[in-house]
This record gives sequence, structure tokens and C-alpha cells, in this order.
Amino acid sequence: MILGILQQRVWSLIRELGELTQMGLEAVRSLRLSRPSGRDFIEQLHFIGVKSQSVVVTTGAATGMVLCAQTYFQFHKVKMDTATGAVVSVGMCSELGPVLASLMIAGRVGAAMAAELGTMKVTEQIDALRTLATHPVDYLVVPRLLAATVAAPLLTAEAVAVGILASWMVGVHLLGIDSAYYFSNMNRYTVPQDVITGLIKATIFGAAIAIISCYKGLNCRQGAEGVGRATTEAVVYSSITVLVSNFFLTLFLTRLFKG
Repeated sequence: MILGILQQRVWSLIRELGELTQMGLEAVRSLRLSRPSGRDFIEQLHFIGVKSQSVVVTTGAATGMVLCAQTYFQFHKVKMDTATGAVVSVGMCSELGPVLASLMIAGRVGAAMAAELGTMKVTEQIDALRTLATHPVDYLVVPRLLAATVAAPLLTAEAVAVGILASWMVGVHLLGIDSAYYFSNMNRYTVPQDVITGLIKATIFGAAIAIISCYKGLNCRQGAEGVGRATTEAVVYSSITVLVSNFFLTLFLTRLFKG
């Protein structure tokens, strides 16, 4: 009995992955063959990018400050205080910046996408679009996918910049690190590949969040419970995708730039 339940869940997961991949390919194909509505794209870009700035900036600042403090406390034991800035800069640019910004986007934007499309599915607005010869992927998914792909690296860059500035304020004015050495080591050990790696990750994460959230919204079950479950699954699956794929992207991009 347990084996049968496990087998059923595995097949269900494989089926969902197949449907998710198919919808992603449809969105990419539609983006290549047809031009999405500029108005819809701007609206989604405003919703995803502009309205997410507060939470992303707050997350970046808090992360930079706590990373600076913890790094300083450990480096101070071996008299390497001035190397704190380099660790914060590299960590924020290539790892913490894109990951934490994407998690905030998944929590705010992913939930909203799934809830909005799920409500449209429950109220049969999706069926109405098909009746009017409008493909839901072209009309609903593509503008959100394009906007998320554009907004995610911009939000990540903003989070990284604010995080590094906040870490400098904590390190120099609170912990007493010399400002000249702080910036000198930061510039010395932070290379352009670190910034490029973070932006590439953010772009991929933004696209993944949009695809997963739209898929969960378009395939939710009927009723308020179905919309709530789709919203929860969109956030959970998007967050797990960001965390798991970050590891493989780190290995791939590191070897790519070093090769």
C-alpha cells in the first residue's frame, strides 16, 4: 500500500514536471513568434519590479549588515578585520543577493500570480479567453514571464548595492574598520565574474518563479481551497527551485568563467 502511494506520487510529480516544461516551452515559443502587449508588460513590470523594491531593499540591507558583523567577529580573531568587505562583496554579488532577492520575489509576486490566475480559473475567465480565441499562455503567462525575467536582475542589483553600502556603514562606523582598507580589499577580490554570475542567476530565478506560479494558478482546483493550495504550492515550489538550482548554477557558472 505504501509502495503504491509512493509510486502514485512519483508519477504525479513527473506529470507535473512535464506539463510545467510544456507550458514553459509554449511561453518561449509565443514570445519568439508574437509580440506581447506593451501595456500588459509595463503593468507587470511595475507590479513585479517597482512594488517589490521595499521588501528587496530591506532584505539586502539586513543581509549585508548581519554578514558584515558575523564576518568581522570571526576575522577579528585572526586579525583579518580589513578582509570583511571582500567577503561581504563577493557573497552578496554571487550568492546571497540573487538568492534572497528571488526568495522575496517568490513570496510576494509568485503568490500574487498564482492567486490571480487561480481566481480567473475558478471563475471560468480562462475558459472565456479560449472562447474568444485567445490563448491563455499568450495573454497571461508571457507578459508575466517577460516582466519577471527583466525585473529580477534589476532588483538583485539594487539589493546587492544596498547590502554592500549597509555593510560598509556597519563595518566602518560601528565596528571600527578602516574605510580605505575596506574598499581596497573589496575592489581587489571582487571580480566582474561575481557580478555577472549573480545577474545570470537572478534572471533564471525570475523566469522559473513566473513559470511555476503561472502553472499553479492555471491548473488549480475548483473553489477557494484550490486557490489557496495553488498559492501555497507556488511559493513553496518556487523557493525550493531557487535554492536547489542555485547550487548547480554555482558549479556550472564557476567552471564556465574559469574555463
